[in-house]
Amino acid sequence: MCSCFTLFIVLYLLNMPDESFGEMFTSMLSVNQAVSAERKLIDHLIIYIEHEAQRLEDIKRFFSRVTSLHDGIYNEPSDPIANPIAAFKLVKRLKSEWLNVVHSTEAEENIKVLREDYRRMESSLPKLEDLRGAAHGLMRLQDVYNLHVESLVRGHFQQISDPVDFYKLSVSDMLSGDDCFLVGKVAYDLEDYYHSVLWFEEAVRLFRGTEWSPENEGTLEDALDHLAFSHFKTGNISHALSLSRELLLHDPMNRRVHFNVEKYEKLLNENLPATSSGLTLKRPDGIYLRTRNAYEQLCQTKGSQPKHFENPSLFCDYFTNGSPALFLQPIRREIISLQPYVVLFHGFVTQAEAKNIRKYAMPGLRRSVVASGMNQATAEYRISKSAWLKESAHEVVGKLDQRITLVTGLNVQPPYAEYLQVVNYGIGGHYEPHFDHATSDSSPLYRLKTGNRVATIMIYLSPVQAGGSTAFIYANFSVPVVQNAALFWWNLHKNGQGNVDTLHAGCPVIVGNKWVANKWVHEYEQEFRRRCSLNPEE
Repeated sequence: MCSCFTLFIVLYLLNMPDESFGEMFTSMLSVNQAVSAERKLIDHLIIYIEHEAQRLEDIKRFFSRVTSLHDGIYNEPSDPIANPIAAFKLVKRLKSEWLNVVHSTEAEENIKVLREDYRRMESSLPKLEDLRGAAHGLMRLQDVYNLHVESLVRGHFQQISDPVDFYKLSVSDMLSGDDCFLVGKVAYDLEDYYHSVLWFEEAVRLFRGTEWSPENEGTLEDALDHLAFSHFKTGNISHALSLSRELLLHDPMNRRVHFNVEKYEKLLNENLPATSSGLTLKRPDGIYLRTRNAYEQLCQTKGSQPKHFENPSLFCDYFTNGSPALFLQPIRREIISLQPYVVLFHGFVTQAEAKNIRKYAMPGLRRSVVASGMNQATAEYRISKSAWLKESAHEVVGKLDQRITLVTGLNVQPPYAEYLQVVNYGIGGHYEPHFDHATSDSSPLYRLKTGNRVATIMIYLSPVQAGGSTAFIYANFSVPVVQNAALFWWNLHKNGQGNVDTLHAGCPVIVGNKWVANKWVHEYEQEFRRRCSLNPEE
């Protein structure tokens, strides 16, 4: 009992988030909750507009009364001011009524109420980190799926190599010039000029010929300025010069831009071949550069399992694993791969079970972490939130554990397996190539004192309209999200060594709200069961 409690505490503490950073972008559940927050803001704005409309109506009424006097009584041939009543009213208006109108605090009071309503809700609204994370999500989709930025701006998902939409939305939404400027600014601040050029170009295109809106953060001048410098940093001096000259048309007194124009002209005169406009932008290197091309290609194939008719060892069947409990209702098994051994169990959970698991996990969702030396930490290469569910706290989790044992023969009770981890992916949510098993003796997994992760069971708890496949990099295949199905694979060889062919990744979600549940089984108490495993090849 002590071991189980320790396991729970360790895993929970390792997943505690840093509340000082925004995390909304890491979970679509949180993004959906932001919709409700904006609805409340809309209600506050309606009240503000109504109060402001009433205030302006009062001003219009005063305006109509005063102008009617000037169009009427003050235009009479006789001297209107000779009338002491008219004279009194004129003096009173100029000394009192005009003063009240001009110095009215009603407008300030109305905006003060709106700002106070916003302040009370501010803790539930996105932080700067969320805005940056959402921008990175768009750039991630752009890169991994080779999407054309201009098509993204128009609300379409078209690959550079194929004009047909990678996925067609029933209702699309377009990005504004200010939207593109903010995405470009996120890249620019990281000195990622590959992305900043592409997004600032769209910002400039959309800003040109349009009026500035008060809700915008950027302007055409801002976009031109940042785009010019981005081109300069990538070596495209001629474009930098052209854009700087255009900027001077809007801001002719800007001394810094004048200086830049002189510098760019000098550079072009000194070294024209190295500063031509025909330079090709180079995408920045990432952490997983060696496997990046294979990973992205597998994501773009939308799930490319080996063809069963080409390999008779790959098949589908109704599987009982020799268990009497499955004789009357065998599970549908699809052998995806033999090396590594990967199986997809169709219909592993019901719709109701998946819904309940998601519901129970929602209150405990925290930013997902990854191994970092002897500790765990959040990382840009894993964008999601996760929660841990105990079988003793939720009946559905206990039933799920029993089902896993029936089809795999493995002991999934703590401490021989970890609690059920439920994961909700965020904007462009993904998990770059990684192993589930520990690859270092200092891994925090070994704190559980039950050996390495010998097997993984990943259950798809929701459908995904596009993206989100599970890609096995070295094995060269990917598995699309199949709602309510469970993916199983061995992480270790029989000798306990890690199987390098299990290097896998969660492709970025393009459209959809991806939920999965992970069950990781450890080595201890699994030796006998492993010899009688469901893998016919071992």
